[in-house]
Amino acid sequence: MSVKAFKLVSAVEREVLMGDKNHINIECIECCGKNLYIGTNDCFIYHFLLDEKLSTAGKITFAATKQLHKYLGFKKPVNELKAASALTRLLVLCDNTITLVNMMNLEPVPTGARIKGAVTFTLNENPVSGDPFCVEVCIISVKRRTIQMFMVFEDRVQIVKEVFTPEQPCAVAVDGYYLCLALTTQYIILNYNTGVSQDLFPYCSDEKRPIVKRIGRQEFLLAGPGGLGMFATVDGISQRAPVHWSENVIGAALCFPYVVALDEEFITVHSMLDQQQKQTLPFKEGHILQDFEGKVIVATTKGVYILVPLPLEKQIQDLLASHRVEEALVLAKGARRNIPKEKFQVMYKRILQQAGFIQFAQLQFLEAKELFRSGQLDVRELISLYPFLLPTSSSFIRSHPPLHEYADLNQLTQGDQEKMTKCKRFLMSYLNEVRSTEVANGYKEDIDTALLKLYAEANHESLLDLLVSENFCLLTDSAAWLEKHKKYFALGLLYHYNGQDAAALQLWVQIVDGDIEDSTRSDLYEYIVDFLTFCSDQDLVWKYSEWVLQKNEEVGVQIFTKRPVEEQEKNINPDDIISCLNKYPKARVKYLEHLVLERKIEKEKYHTHLAALYLEAILQRKSVTTDNCTETTELLSKLRSLLQKSDLYRVHFILDKVRGTDLHMESAILYGKLEEHEKALHILVYELKDFHAAEEYCIWNSENRDLQYRRRLFHMLLSVYLNPGASDYALVMAAVDLLNNHAAEFDAALVLQLVPDSWSVQLLSPFLAGAVRQSIHTKRMTQAALGLAQAENLIYKYEKVKQKGTPILLSDKKVCQVCQNPFCEPVFVRYPNGGMVHTHCAANRRLNSNMAHHSSTSGNQT
Repeated sequence: MSVKAFKLVSAVEREVLMGDKNHINIECIECCGKNLYIGTNDCFIYHFLLDEKLSTAGKITFAATKQLHKYLGFKKPVNELKAASALTRLLVLCDNTITLVNMMNLEPVPTGARIKGAVTFTLNENPVSGDPFCVEVCIISVKRRTIQMFMVFEDRVQIVKEVFTPEQPCAVAVDGYYLCLALTTQYIILNYNTGVSQDLFPYCSDEKRPIVKRIGRQEFLLAGPGGLGMFATVDGISQRAPVHWSENVIGAALCFPYVVALDEEFITVHSMLDQQQKQTLPFKEGHILQDFEGKVIVATTKGVYILVPLPLEKQIQDLLASHRVEEALVLAKGARRNIPKEKFQVMYKRILQQAGFIQFAQLQFLEAKELFRSGQLDVRELISLYPFLLPTSSSFIRSHPPLHEYADLNQLTQGDQEKMTKCKRFLMSYLNEVRSTEVANGYKEDIDTALLKLYAEANHESLLDLLVSENFCLLTDSAAWLEKHKKYFALGLLYHYNGQDAAALQLWVQIVDGDIEDSTRSDLYEYIVDFLTFCSDQDLVWKYSEWVLQKNEEVGVQIFTKRPVEEQEKNINPDDIISCLNKYPKARVKYLEHLVLERKIEKEKYHTHLAALYLEAILQRKSVTTDNCTETTELLSKLRSLLQKSDLYRVHFILDKVRGTDLHMESAILYGKLEEHEKALHILVYELKDFHAAEEYCIWNSENRDLQYRRRLFHMLLSVYLNPGASDYALVMAAVDLLNNHAAEFDAALVLQLVPDSWSVQLLSPFLAGAVRQSIHTKRMTQAALGLAQAENLIYKYEKVKQKGTPILLSDKKVCQVCQNPFCEPVFVRYPNGGMVHTHCAANRRLNSNMAHHSSTSGNQT
């Protein structure tokens, strides 16, 4: 596809150069700055000054002013011209001789310095000598298969090297020590310093004109077979794909990022970046194409023209206008080397953004997203395409010049609802991705507000996730939008996030009451309860406590029971809550259970109140029906558990309420709390006839008590069973079972005194066997303990004897180790190390401490 990369502008008209002399033809050209030199077939050199002019319409023209011309005195054409600006010399090849002339007056140097025997020549643009006042010249010699290297100074020349080639060279380019040669049948790379050569590829110079052109450091462009422009480095490899040009190419030039080729009818422009042909310019009779410091000049035999490159940015914009995104991006990347870094970065980002909008308009969302990211797009540029998404308070103004041609999404999609939906989905995804990145810095409010509006409009599930996490949605815009789309629950979340809990609760209550419709949450009542549970505003909690309790007592009370413990302890008085709950009996019981059983508050009034409420509920149910339903059974279980485990309630108060009822088990528990165990056991045995409960009574009442207390309870129960006034066979069997199952809990001697003489040994055999076994076990354990004590005592006796076994001799010759005086009486202190001192010396604490420090073994004073 075509790109207008160059414009062909005339530089030297035919009339300016030759007037009416038709026999004059242009043979070669050279350009150095504004100086243009033309060599003709009649051995003349013409010097022109080129002035570039820019019209008000932006059109570039050139005016060539002739300075002078010079006849060289030969009857041969001027074959080549090369300028050496550092020496102010022009190298002229004519009649196989290179002559040095002054660039300004075209006069030969006075010394007459010249190079003879040259077929063609080129300059080394990457010289190896390092001398700024000379140029390196490489010639193809008239000698067969010979290349010569010269150093050319201001007024003299000096041969440096002569190199022989395997075939006759036809064309040459040089870079440093490397020569790129077109031989008769092939191209080669030759290092003239080392003599090492590298074959490139075959080529027949008889059929086609060879082209060898240096295009950069250690890189050349060659005319290859099959109409290919081949790139080759000095290492003999190609780092770029070839360009496809004409089979009959005459010349080539470089103007990055383009390669320009000339054939008999056209000038073609090829990109070095993607190897595509970008432009074709009709141009007949052309025979010279060269580039001079970025200026591309083409000539016929009669005129000179300049290929003026259009600014790369203009080319890129043209490509973008044609929606040729890939080509535009390739060209933009390639332009990096020609544009200052900072300017390039600004330009390239803008190009990426423009390309992103082109892809977006074509619904290529993945490509668009990547381009937006790479170009660091101000996301508001994208949001502004969607009507009403930017907050009304936003001060955003679109980029100028604009990044795209669309007024809004309606124009872009031409009203296609399906396309609009896809675009909105893309924006949702893109905004969600960038909102937590650096792209959002500075305008997070615009992004989050737009995202909220998109979610609400699309009924998207992520709306709630946005509102319950950190966000920057603007309250005024967002609230109006949510209300418009009837997202009242979400609106409540928005109010809550902005610290307006009262407004949030008011909305949610209206939804539950049916005043407004919003089906977002079917469990909104439970959500409100949970919200109030963790709400720190006590006034709000009390305001809506009646409402939640009226809806459901057992769920509503959670606003008090599930609050964080530290907040309950600091901010809420349980008595106030109980007063509030007096109208809601179920909630009141739940709250008291929370205080007593969960928080384990040790206050008599709460324990007594809870027990009284349990009892009241049980009696009320029993007054309605004598059958124990599930609820009654559960309440009885709770009451018994409380009565058994708590020691804080008022026992007499509860007992008074129980008297006269059929709550015998509860009465027994209460008598147990009063240590009136006989009454309790009497109720369990004679009223309830629940022998298992009687046994359990003895067990739980003796928990954390000593063995004697436990035995007293079991003996008491046995006495109740064996009451002389009761002759029930069931009691007898209960007593037998009690003895046989709990033999360890009884004193066998006392039991044998209680049981009737009529009982057989066989009846009590399990008890007796257990009692005998226990008695024997106790005896043996006692004997073992006695034996161990005796052994320990024997050890101590042995140690004592051992200590007394060594005699201590005391005489008037022995002296005290402290004062060094002899002993006057048989009273002394002996230390474990054998040392003896006076008793009064040992009394000295300091010396005593010192002696103890030197003692290495433990022992007793003697």
